[in-house]
Amino acid sequence: MVEASPLILIIEDEPQIRRFLQAALTGAGYRPIEAETGKMGLAQAATQPPDAIILDLGLPDMDGLEVARQIRAWSSVPIIVLSARGQEKDKVAALDLGADDYLTKPFGVGELLARIRVALRHAARTEGEDGQAVMVVGDLKVDLAARRVFRADTEVHLTPMEYRLLTTLVKHAGKVLTHAFLLKEVWGPANARETHYLRVFMANLRHKLEADASRPRYLLTEQGVGYRLADE
Repeated sequence: MVEASPLILIIEDEPQIRRFLQAALTGAGYRPIEAETGKMGLAQAATQPPDAIILDLGLPDMDGLEVARQIRAWSSVPIIVLSARGQEKDKVAALDLGADDYLTKPFGVGELLARIRVALRHAARTEGEDGQAVMVVGDLKVDLAARRVFRADTEVHLTPMEYRLLTTLVKHAGKVLTHAFLLKEVWGPANARETHYLRVFMANLRHKLEADASRPRYLLTEQGVGYRLADE
């Protein structure tokens, strides 16, 4: 039996962008379905659960952030926001509400397809009972079961807090994590505004794990928003 290709729900009010996304997704082997309003998107998501959602924020009937909030109340489906709103506060708001990623219009179809692949891989990992015990990307290897980290087959010794920060990124590999999320997960809710903690520890991790800390391959910055661990 051939497994069905992933179903992608497009919630977008502009017909030309929907047509473009339909063609790009179909060409990449996905099954796209459409909704031109927030209410239609919510109904589609409930009656024909997709494998991922591409969500515009500027919908005619309701804010896309509200659509994301309502979907997150009952589903963990990957949500990739695609919006003309490029301000950092909009990106942070969408990601804090549970979106997995955020692309600003105009966008490249290659980048969008790459983000979809990452989101689907992350969703597949989180569906497993114990998650992924070992993550390997490039020459970086993180063995969560053994609590060991390697770069190019050489073990790297991390401090407890560095390891906690890295494993938080690993467990959400490919997903943009906001500063506030990382601070709460690693240092606790009382430190949610201490962004200098993140800068210092991320710099330390890059010096230990990257071939060139000034041009990171794995520990990526989403300017003004947060960080992402590369997943491919």
